[in-house]
Amino acid sequence: MKSVPLLVQLRHLANHEVTLEGELPVADLDLDLHDEMLRVDKPVAFHLTAALLDDSLLVRGTLEMVLDCECVRCLKPFQKRIELGEWSCHLALKGEESVPVVDDCVDLTPQIREDILLAFPAHPVCNPACGGLAGTNSGSKKNKAEPPKSNPSAWAELDKLKIKS
Repeated sequence: MKSVPLLVQLRHLANHEVTLEGELPVADLDLDLHDEMLRVDKPVAFHLTAALLDDSLLVRGTLEMVLDCECVRCLKPFQKRIELGEWSCHLALKGEESVPVVDDCVDLTPQIREDILLAFPAHPVCNPACGGLAGTNSGSKKNKAEPPKSNPSAWAELDKLKIKS
């Protein structure tokens, strides 16, 4: 796939919907990540259909990208695929909340950036069963050699009392 800017020309939508396919470079997304567990080096692949609806633009399709992550439990690198399979965006072209139209074009990048960021994992984990760093006792895994301690119930302690009448 070739790299293309993600602009929709409204005049091309006057009579029919338009299909957009390609990749949006990471630099165009302008992601300002401050998370050392996530790196975004690969572009967003898109397959979208855009159509005019009265005074609005409807865009539907799929967005995919691959993140380079580091597991928060074991610190091993892994890749996580982000897939927005049924992505849709409804943009007003007129009114208070309308999107900017420059030279008859609407830029979809801000909406894609927002939805991609929302799909990022808050705490990337390589595997849900990851036990953490080897040789450490994480809070989620119990040491199997040591039996769990049970707290005696108050009733069990009262049953031990011997009352003379």
